[in-house]
Amino acid sequence: MRWLRDADLPWLRDLYATTRAEEMASVPWPDAAKRAFLDGQFDLQHRHYIAHYGDADFLAVERDGQGPVGRYYLRRTAPEHVLVDISLSPALRGAGLGGALIGHSQREAATFGRGMRLHVLETNPGARRLYERLGFIAEGGDGGYLSMRWSPARS
Repeated sequence: MRWLRDADLPWLRDLYATTRAEEMASVPWPDAAKRAFLDGQFDLQHRHYIAHYGDADFLAVERDGQGPVGRYYLRRTAPEHVLVDISLSPALRGAGLGGALIGHSQREAATFGRGMRLHVLETNPGARRLYERLGFIAEGGDGGYLSMRWSPARS
């Protein structure tokens, strides 16, 4: 893992686009229009994260000299750490890397006596299953997102 830099924005845009590929496949727009839309959505998300989680660690995930293969945004504050975002390249999704990263963050939070929380898209059952396997419990939703919380006392 390493800190993100401004030079990372192009591959971060590409990574974001992969997270919306399935959704965009059914949209009857030309590819250029889809990409312009996704770039705009990435910009809005990025600005939101900076504005609301500016004290978070914005990290690039690198693997075996391949360069960046994902992003990991974690806010390490009391009373609980916040997993702001995790996104991995499509080839690495479901291979255990995300679970390993989150598990490491859970152990770190536990050393401070803190839990963790996150939000997951309600339309992303794969991510929700991962979080549930890691001990996160759903607490309710709003606007298409489900709030989940993990406590070291429950582990």
